[in-house]
Amino acid sequence: MVVDSSAIVAILLGEDGGPDLLRHLDSAGRLFMSSFSWFEASVVIESRKGAEGSRLLNQFFSMFAFEFIPFDTGQAEIAMDAWRRYGKGRHKAGLNLGDCASYALARTLNRPLLFKGDDFPFTDVARME
Repeated sequence: MVVDSSAIVAILLGEDGGPDLLRHLDSAGRLFMSSFSWFEASVVIESRKGAEGSRLLNQFFSMFAFEFIPFDTGQAEIAMDAWRRYGKGRHKAGLNLGDCASYALARTLNRPLLFKGDDFPFTDVARME
């Protein structure tokens, strides 16, 4: 399963839906995350929780044995296509840059995407239900 930064942020900040997202992580086999999404989640968590938030985020990633996949040119091409089709200001999905990176990794690995929000349901990416 590919995990978007929105799922991590929801879990670590105690947002609505966080426990359900955590159950998906617990029951998943391998967990993948784009290095771009790692960066995005790190910025959000540290901006809200400071250095302690970064420490907790890194512990969380270790506990679940996330596999971080470099954002390469192949994914960049898929992300660009996703932005053209589903980008903010262009489509109802309104994907931002981080969303496009998660979309690209899910498509590249042919794995479902775990996320929080109402953006990805308007795309063609496979998702965790």
